[in-house]
Amino acid sequence: MPLLQDFVYLKPKRMDELLRLLDKYQDGGFILAGGTDLIVRMREELDNPEALIDIKGLEELGGIKEQNGSIEIGANVTFSDILDSEIIRQKLPVLFEASAVVASMGIRNRATLIGNICSAVPSLDSGPALLNYEAEVIVENLSGERVIPIHRWFKGPHKTSKRPDELVKMVRIPIPDGKTGGSYVKLGRYRGEDLAQAGVAVLMYEDLTYRVSLCALGPVPKRAYKVEEFLNKKKPDVRIISKAVELIEKEINPITDIRATKEYRTHMAKVMLKMAIEAAYSRLRGEGPSYGTRFL
Repeated sequence: MPLLQDFVYLKPKRMDELLRLLDKYQDGGFILAGGTDLIVRMREELDNPEALIDIKGLEELGGIKEQNGSIEIGANVTFSDILDSEIIRQKLPVLFEASAVVASMGIRNRATLIGNICSAVPSLDSGPALLNYEAEVIVENLSGERVIPIHRWFKGPHKTSKRPDELVKMVRIPIPDGKTGGSYVKLGRYRGEDLAQAGVAVLMYEDLTYRVSLCALGPVPKRAYKVEEFLNKKKPDVRIISKAVELIEKEINPITDIRATKEYRTHMAKVMLKMAIEAAYSRLRGEGPSYGTRFL
């Protein structure tokens, strides 16, 4: 399907030029990086940009860097870049695992992590991992930089804390202290370019503190704080996991749509939480499946 809108195509060569363009086109400027979501929405006439601002040529927005105890992922970094990164695989393995189940290889070769969080769809696979790692979103406009904690980023379906004149430069993720085990379990109708029907990520520390986050089970990706509070400092035996599973229903607000009913999502969220906790605990002990294994 062709694009039917009229728009201005712009490709800035410097960051200052890009920021001036964003300031000029606040009411209708759209960033183009991977374009895997934006172009689809334009074809369906859900987005009608006045200007497409292509950032792919800006080297400052590329790269995965370890710096001051954190890992910085630039706006042009694709999911394939993340999967090829030994730093991510070793130090942020839950993000690695989530990246491996994003759509298809062709999409992962173009789609960016920053684009994924800017799309702010309830089912975005990167959301739970970033929430568990307590990432920060770094945005910039002509006035300077702003740091937004990831738990304050998602405001609703397709809504974020980014202002119209701001660029998302990078995501900064603190490297966990000490040994961890984690997992991301995604439920889809089939293998390939399907959005999650539900997603559950668990990150467990050696001192038995937990972080549990969800996607496609409410209007935004979110931490499951009630489940975390119950699990913290407890060894995940059969009895504890069973009680945690029952708590998940209090954390979610699923809908019925073309992909699944709310009843099915609720049931599978319980199944997936059990799987995610067991996988995280086995990995914490140096056992279990390698990261990147798909559970469902």
